[in-house]
Amino acid sequence: MTIAASIPIPVTLKSLPRNRRATVAAIDWEVLSDGEARRLREFGLDEGVEIELLHGATLGGGPLACRIGRMTITFRSHIARAIHVNL
Repeated sequence: MTIAASIPIPVTLKSLPRNRRATVAAIDWEVLSDGEARRLREFGLDEGVEIELLHGATLGGGPLACRIGRMTITFRSHIARAIHVNL
C-alpha cells in the first residue's frame, strides 16, 4: 500500500503552469520583508487560498500575474518563490 502517492508535493508559485489553479500550501514569511508580508496578507493570501497563475515573464526574472478570487495581482519573482502551492 502506497500512501505517498496521494500526498500532494508543494511546488513554488513561480513553477506553477499557466492558467492552472492551485491551493496555497505554505508561505515562507521569513524570506519576505515586513512590507511584502503585509501586502500579501492585505490581499488575503494565506494557506488554503486558491490562486491561479495567469502569466509571467518569458525569461523567468520578471513579475508574475496571478488571480486570487476576483483580483489580479502581480508578484515579483522572489515573492512567487516564497509561495508554495499544491496542484
